[in-house]
Amino acid sequence: MDKDHFVELSCSNCVAGAGLDIEFSFAFQPIVDTETHSIFSQEALVRGPSGEPAHTVINRLTDATRYRFDQACRVKIVKMASELGIPSNININFYPNAIYKPELCIRTTLAAAAEFGFPVNRIIFEVTEGEEISNHAHLLAIIKTYQKLGFKTAIDDFGAGYAGLNLLSEFQPDYIKLDIKLVTGIDTNRPRRRLSGALLRSARICQLQSSQRAWKRRPSTTG
Repeated sequence: MDKDHFVELSCSNCVAGAGLDIEFSFAFQPIVDTETHSIFSQEALVRGPSGEPAHTVINRLTDATRYRFDQACRVKIVKMASELGIPSNININFYPNAIYKPELCIRTTLAAAAEFGFPVNRIIFEVTEGEEISNHAHLLAIIKTYQKLGFKTAIDDFGAGYAGLNLLSEFQPDYIKLDIKLVTGIDTNRPRRRLSGALLRSARICQLQSSQRAWKRRPSTTG
């Protein structure tokens, strides 16, 4: 992406969606710890202003607006999580290709966390699986920068698309989230159960925590 598209924005600019002709909001989906039966985190899922599906927002993005959208999402999520009094972690999807310099692009998120009083160590950034990661060195730099600043990181939809073992071999996030297709119907599908077990063992070898997206009983087209 052209670096000219990267302009540092204030929290108020981001909340207002400055530079974007797109209205959007978020729904928070709980991630449940099956051992403690408690909510471990809430994943922020983009929606239209009246709850429209994610694609109605994402399909309107261009290369010129992707960075501003990424920044606006982060600030709005932190603000909403603070206003809602969410006591758990929050998961934020991000676009690696929308980040020019990690140490610069993270400033707005840090400012939002400070302004709205949300702890940095309860923010988990997920690599968006739907975007092809052509520069793994760049992604590694992003992850290391985020972890150094106290954020947690995760690979989303692990085992599908671009988020596979090759990616895991290059960097180790704090968490992995298994792809829904691997865990749906896992109680009756032996191959899926074995594959999921193998991936979980790999995660433990790398000292990672895992999340099985089994709470979604049906594939979702709404993000």
